[in-house]
Amino acid sequence: MSEIAPNTKPDRIVSLIASATEIICALGARDRLVGRSHECDYPGDVLSLPQLTEAKFPVAGTSYDIDQRVKAIVQEGLSVYRVDAEALEALDPDVIVTQDHCEVCAVSLSDVEDAVCTFAKGPGGQGAEIVSLHPDSLADIWSDIRKVAKAIGDVEAGEQLIEDARDRMTWIAGLTAKAEGKPRIAMIEWIDPLMGGGNWMPELVELASGIDFLAKPGEPSPWVEWDDIRNTDPEVIFVHPCGFDIARTLEEMPSLEQRPGWNDLKAVRENKVFVADGNQYFNRPGPRVVESLQILAEILHSDLFPPSFEGKGWVRYDGSSSAASSAA
Repeated sequence: MSEIAPNTKPDRIVSLIASATEIICALGARDRLVGRSHECDYPGDVLSLPQLTEAKFPVAGTSYDIDQRVKAIVQEGLSVYRVDAEALEALDPDVIVTQDHCEVCAVSLSDVEDAVCTFAKGPGGQGAEIVSLHPDSLADIWSDIRKVAKAIGDVEAGEQLIEDARDRMTWIAGLTAKAEGKPRIAMIEWIDPLMGGGNWMPELVELASGIDFLAKPGEPSPWVEWDDIRNTDPEVIFVHPCGFDIARTLEEMPSLEQRPGWNDLKAVRENKVFVADGNQYFNRPGPRVVESLQILAEILHSDLFPPSFEGKGWVRYDGSSSAASSAA
């Protein structure tokens, strides 16, 4: 695919991954964004843009149901998502941003390449530049911001966005470093089957002065056994399923409570089980990774941070029902 000339600002940008949509808007290029994926929902006004993708499976049901549907599609060698190639062609984009990090989480690079292989920008014209993101760590997130900024002609804005984000994270980490002790935290990215929060999330835990024992920095989110959690007896349990908001996750929490030994865990006994919006935060490798760190800091060190994101980014789960209570 073609590459936009240096110092050129493309007029028509399509983002097929939610994190890239946030990056583009944070760079001040919302007015040049002409299309989005079905998962792009922030900032809110992007919902008015044409939607170019959809899942090939029903997203309703339990986390176990969703897992089984996705695995069945993948085992058949099929893509999990559908790209509307005709609508994409009609938008005539200069740049298309996608990802090749996870074929289950969002539209993949191969999906986009298949969709655009049949059209160009006219006789002798160049096709759209395809920019693919692959973040495994915080450093990769900064690299991806630079990649997007270069592609849309906003290099300086990209560097400023990165600098601001890193400065805020350094400030948060400086405060958490003053905390007494580092609590063991179980980061749960999927409920059934159980998955730990990998990639950049162990780095966030470290910056928030916690100890993540389920995953390693920069490595994929691992499937875990319940005994891995039970035997370690975490001081904090933090549930943030990929693609689930708080309300959706609360519906799933009873399946965790039914696990053997749940009530004996220190985190449960001390009322330190938390549910976060895993759709808007944590699983989105974009500018709001800073807010994800802030949420962890609020939860792990409430004596140092006011609960700024309580209710909208996280809630305390009291286990009494499918509702959650506010932090004391």
